[in-house]
Amino acid sequence: MSTGLTGPSATAADPTPGTVGATPVGTTDEAAAEARSLREVVYHRLRDDILNGRISPRERLTEPKLGKAFEVSRTPVREALSRLLSDGLVERTDYGYAVVVPSLEDLRNLYELRITLELRGIARAIENPSVRHDEAVLREELGRWYALRDAPPEPDPSFVLLDERFHQALSRASGNAQLTDALVTVNQKIRAVRMHDFVETGRIALTIDEHIDIVELVLERRLPEALTALHKHVGESLEVVMERATSAMTRMALAG
Repeated sequence: MSTGLTGPSATAADPTPGTVGATPVGTTDEAAAEARSLREVVYHRLRDDILNGRISPRERLTEPKLGKAFEVSRTPVREALSRLLSDGLVERTDYGYAVVVPSLEDLRNLYELRITLELRGIARAIENPSVRHDEAVLREELGRWYALRDAPPEPDPSFVLLDERFHQALSRASGNAQLTDALVTVNQKIRAVRMHDFVETGRIALTIDEHIDIVELVLERRLPEALTALHKHVGESLEVVMERATSAMTRMALAG
């Protein structure tokens, strides 16, 4: 399996890695707590692998395979997959489970929501002069992107995580935590596709420059210009965004 994870280490109360219930009689409470802890570990590590693109949407996820990868029994794996199914991150297939990839229609809807959430952070400051962005948050983030401009990384799908962090910081600086939470949720749902937008020549440098321009405009309180720049950055034309998404999904299928 491509996760590269190692399972929980064995303990005296659990001589066989991943074997739940191997505790002596009289320690049922401790055994139950350990079982719950093991379920949480498997769930969160598997969820993290999915959200960070370490599991291909075309990879087969089965209880035996995951149990071996995490060095646990099938029970915590089964419960983790059930929770991930409820989260909408995996779906049932003929062979087990697979990572969910949004349909083009879902992507269109999610991108529309993303654009709305992104722009609202600045728009609310334009509408209400008493709303001020947190300059400390913005300057800290700006420093990161100055450093990236000086030493730009090679194109890589994982760059999407840096991109998401930027947009979350910009949103958080606007002072509406609910907007930021909603943006995080949307970004997680489209990450599997967006990550393929950062494998083309020029995309990294352009993204870095645009991020710097947006933050500098906000810090200078040139908010209408910042709003325009942000709108262009996240996709002024939804059709262009969908074209990128369609291309990314095609690359995912070919790479699968």
